[in-house]
Amino acid sequence: MRLLRVFVPLALIALCLWLADGRAVLARLSGLSAGWFIGAIALLNAVTLLSALRWKLTATALNLPLSAGEAVREYYLAQFVNQTLPGGVLGDAARAMRSRKGGPMRRAAQAVVLERASGQAGMALVAVLGLMLLVVAPQNVLPAASALPAIAWLPLAFLVALLIGAVPLAVGRAGGREGGWRRAVREALLRRWPVQTALSVLVALLTVAAFALAARATGSALAPTTALLIVPLILTAMLLPASVAGWGWREGAAASLFTMAGLGAEAGIAASIAFGIAMLLSALPGAFFLRRTAQQAPQETAEIASPTE
Repeated sequence: MRLLRVFVPLALIALCLWLADGRAVLARLSGLSAGWFIGAIALLNAVTLLSALRWKLTATALNLPLSAGEAVREYYLAQFVNQTLPGGVLGDAARAMRSRKGGPMRRAAQAVVLERASGQAGMALVAVLGLMLLVVAPQNVLPAASALPAIAWLPLAFLVALLIGAVPLAVGRAGGREGGWRRAVREALLRRWPVQTALSVLVALLTVAAFALAARATGSALAPTTALLIVPLILTAMLLPASVAGWGWREGAAASLFTMAGLGAEAGIAASIAFGIAMLLSALPGAFFLRRTAQQAPQETAEIASPTE
């Protein structure tokens, strides 16, 4: 299964390059603008910091002690693991285990699951705003949409359905059969919906802006109205299984949606690859924390086993 999750994204990216103009994609990437690209990395680091704050607030609401420093360190570590290993959730599972601090695992898991659900809800709100703009002024959002055949709208419809369904699914899992989960939703999300909404929408907008900067770095200028619609849908494709950090699915969605925006499939693929690289680079501080955690573990074990303590 792990080999499949590595093979599928490679095969999808190869298919995208074959169907589109692969040489044009490589030319865009080779001419990457360092300034715009560094800007994308900076925004993605801000996203990580704000997401860590959202996790801290969620954990605090569930009476799970978590300092700001711990939240930032664990979130960077989780991001790095999610970016480099198949599955996309191993880092989140690990931060839940480490943040329990001897307490019940369910409470630590609730904090992580609800924090991620809040993030998906924020991205959904941004996508709804994009859809509203599409209804009001379709030519300003997707200039080339009227010239496309009806079948070209299928990827857009699929991604919209996936995004709309992701939030109820996440909250539904959180508010399942056990009363503890329903209480967690009430305490962490419903009673703190203003701050949760503000943080999640801000994180979503910064992520959209980071993708737009990555696109600009490859020579594609996304209008704000267009970015608000297509970028959340492109990122939603990363939720599909059998991948590593959404690679492959994201490029396929970008190729389709950039074509609808009149920018071309090769522009979408190049922007998506640049964004994926920016995400990986922004998560690199997690490698330092991972090494530090690995070094501390034997020391802590030795201290526990020492007869002099």
